[in-house]
Amino acid sequence: MSIYKVLGMMSGTSLDGLDLALCHLWESEGQWQFSIEATREISYEKALWEQLKNAIHSSEEKHDQLHLDYGFWLGQQAKKFIEDEQLEVDFIASHGHTSHHRPEDGFTFQLGDGQQLANSSGIQVVCDFRTKDVSLGGQGAPLVPIGDQLLFHEYDFCLNLGGISNMSFLKDGKRIAYDIGLANMPLNFITRKMGLEYDDNGKMARSGQLDNVLLAKLNALEYYRLPHPKSTGYEWFTSEIIPLIQNSNASDKDLLHTFIHHNCEQIALQVKEHATGKPQKLFATGGGALNQFFIDTLQNVLGDYIEVVVPNKELIAYKEALVFALMGVLRLQDKTNVLSSVTGAEKDSCSGVIFYPDIN
Repeated sequence: MSIYKVLGMMSGTSLDGLDLALCHLWESEGQWQFSIEATREISYEKALWEQLKNAIHSSEEKHDQLHLDYGFWLGQQAKKFIEDEQLEVDFIASHGHTSHHRPEDGFTFQLGDGQQLANSSGIQVVCDFRTKDVSLGGQGAPLVPIGDQLLFHEYDFCLNLGGISNMSFLKDGKRIAYDIGLANMPLNFITRKMGLEYDDNGKMARSGQLDNVLLAKLNALEYYRLPHPKSTGYEWFTSEIIPLIQNSNASDKDLLHTFIHHNCEQIALQVKEHATGKPQKLFATGGGALNQFFIDTLQNVLGDYIEVVVPNKELIAYKEALVFALMGVLRLQDKTNVLSSVTGAEKDSCSGVIFYPDIN
């Protein structure tokens, strides 16, 4: 039995930081199994956080330089983690950090140059998992559903509450997935405005009141009426959501309260549309699953026959890094790791670019 020892690396749209997870992956009786052996979360220093946040507005020259610099930085973080924890690693699977995502224009870009990452870590790298699917007419997102299908198939719905919310489920024998809309991005934007990293367990949001005017405007956003497959990102947030926050007279607590209710209403609408009517289980991960008010509100809106299952904190925080580790293994095995039923591409694909350390 071959056990792949893979360092999965993930930086999400919420800019919470870099997640590193050493994952062991193996097949047993035709099913993929996994264990998470070691983890680390690295917060971004202010200068790098600003660069990543503003990359979408950078000149081409500055963007190219950030791509190289960030790739080198990623490799340094990987090397330090491996040395500190004395880890055995076969290769690194890196998502990078999305700076541009416009699949309708055939364009997506993940910062973190693979060659720089390989050189500075000294380890083989698989990265750039989105571009090929976009070139095939797909959304290039979400990618995590391949992990839902191969690692978490016992759940009816897999919900990720990252910067944005997305879910996947099986329908007529095919895995379907798409970005529902908002999750932590507006919550983080509001708390940072308050000088806080996040709202601990949603305590401030719980103490707020619903702003029905803002809620109506959010629920009326055009994105929610688009058919799937669909995906969204920071561009949508900056153009459509930030102005609504800035033009609102609601207090910060009321804003947090209202956004969580909005998020949960939109998630529930999508889940109920695809639910079968029998008791079902929804597996919730991502940073939003650590927010108890978010989870309580979601369970309340979904009702009794759909149970929200929240796993341990390690899996909540590192599920995406785990799935990119799996995608890296599938890439090296030359097997499908991006599903066209999810992204809308012309066909399934085996995505990811392989880089080897330059030993010269």
